[in-house]
Amino acid sequence: MFLKILILILFFAVMIGVGIYCRKTANNVQGFVLGDRKVGSWLTAFAFGTSYFSAVIFVGYAGQFGWKYGLSATWIGLGNALIGSLLAWRILGRRTRLMTQYLKSATMPDFFGQRFNSQALKVAASVIVFVFLIPYTASLYNGLSRLFGLSFGIDYSWCVLGMAVLTGIYVLVGGYMATAVNDFIQGMIMLVGIVAVILSVLNGNGGFTAAIEKLSQLQSESAPALNGAFVSFFGPQPIYLLGVVLLTSLGTWGLPQMVGKFYAIRDEAAIRKGTFISTFFAIIVAGGCYFLGGFGRLYADVIEYGAKGPIYDSIVPSMLQTLPDLMIGVVIILVLSASMSTLSSLVLTSGSTLTLDIIKPALAKGGKSMSEKSQLLSIRLLVVFFIAVSSVLAIIQAKSSVTFIAQLMGISWGALAGAFLAPFLYGLYWKKTTKASVWASFIVGVAIMCGCMYGTFTGTTFISPFFSSPINAGVLSMVAGLVIVPIVSAFTKVNEKDSVDKMFGCYERQVTVHASTSLMDADEVKK
Repeated sequence: MFLKILILILFFAVMIGVGIYCRKTANNVQGFVLGDRKVGSWLTAFAFGTSYFSAVIFVGYAGQFGWKYGLSATWIGLGNALIGSLLAWRILGRRTRLMTQYLKSATMPDFFGQRFNSQALKVAASVIVFVFLIPYTASLYNGLSRLFGLSFGIDYSWCVLGMAVLTGIYVLVGGYMATAVNDFIQGMIMLVGIVAVILSVLNGNGGFTAAIEKLSQLQSESAPALNGAFVSFFGPQPIYLLGVVLLTSLGTWGLPQMVGKFYAIRDEAAIRKGTFISTFFAIIVAGGCYFLGGFGRLYADVIEYGAKGPIYDSIVPSMLQTLPDLMIGVVIILVLSASMSTLSSLVLTSGSTLTLDIIKPALAKGGKSMSEKSQLLSIRLLVVFFIAVSSVLAIIQAKSSVTFIAQLMGISWGALAGAFLAPFLYGLYWKKTTKASVWASFIVGVAIMCGCMYGTFTGTTFISPFFSSPINAGVLSMVAGLVIVPIVSAFTKVNEKDSVDKMFGCYERQVTVHASTSLMDADEVKK
């Protein structure tokens, strides 16, 4: 117990120390929100990865999908690495950095407002962020109660409050740079921790081969005729597995807290390096989490069950009960790191969006200006507000029979990605994307997920039983946006064509680079 407490104290001290160290970078809005757009490859890549993978992944999703799909759940982690990280960096990274710098945009709602010359679009996007990021933020505390109870016997409320206060301190003091540096430290902990936990769990089951043999002897309820379903290549439900891969991988392209990392990256070299670092991180962390969860059924006799079957959040903690105390301490720090890194990213995104995209324009419309100092104060106060609200919601969910918070979190990802992915992607690449098409994507994406939520609460079928799942409904909302935006754009007019041409001119701007960066043939060199 002394050793575990000592590890926690050291962890907390380092997080706060980093916040104090980075305080000089947070004395203006650009520094506080974007780190003055001077963040390097390693910090950005780890910030992207740690914001991506929270305790929801390690405790909730790994347990749930590992139970359903067995070892084939590892495909989810690999999809997160290849689609959610590698392709996201390759397709979005450079263009996002150039376009947002040209537009002087610090948030995703502001991008929509500037790119399509619409204050109403910016406000609508900000409202969507505000509504759907709060339940997402509250969900980050899930899993901490069981793990802290297992290790320390501490009440869940104190765990939530401790995590909230610590995160708030280093975000308020050091801003984006403190978040990025702490994300790097927390990411290193996650890399080492997930490898150590996997090795310990496999060793507790007689090694890799023995664990595979045990898992191959179990039957799947969804595919009883498939022998060895949980060790098969695509598992017992490949179509549902594909839906999870798409939502959790392609969905990151439309999440403001993820895309915002590209706003702050320093230069071209940092983007190239960051692409590979982020992909490697996702393969180890996400692939490792879902691979670990695939062995959850070997612990069927010790996990908790409810009226509808296993309680998924209990699966991974149950797998860890037999680990040595030191390893449990490592897991606690791992889950804390995963949760705090994502929490800091979400509250910083929410606070900056509400200040810069709603409060500041509203005051300007009334003839009042908002000074740099006032903007910083507003962002900090809203960060405190978001942390406080998410903490209260998390405690209410745990202490009462209220379950809508957890259900709404499953819909948050789909609503944000469904509304934003298509217009953001097309807005970066296609000059003919219109304001009307962005409105259509916002409305359809949110409407689909609200319909799914209504069906969940009322017990009615949304479209079909297949789309009653928030996972599949989320995929539908993203695909709908990707189809609707070009169709609506084809029948509506681009406003201010000359202005759009100037925006896209930022991609054509000539720069001088070293030969190590750009190869030229002999004729070009002579010229």
